[in-house]
Amino acid sequence: AWTHYSYAIRDAVELFEIPVVEVHLSAIEEREEFRRHSVLEGLANRRITGKGPEGYKEALEFLVAERK
Repeated sequence: AWTHYSYAIRDAVELFEIPVVEVHLSAIEEREEFRRHSVLEGLANRRITGKGPEGYKEALEFLVAERK
């Protein structure tokens, strides 16, 4: 729900000077229309959806690669 409604989180992420990855366990593009919207759109460097817990591993790998 934070992804869809929390502008407080968006405001905080806007202050970050580091890469941000948005991770969704389910394939939100295939779910209800309201779940397809993210207040983080345009802020996250990468969005990973539909990969279950493996998505978190992919996000960490991306973030490590960005540090190099």
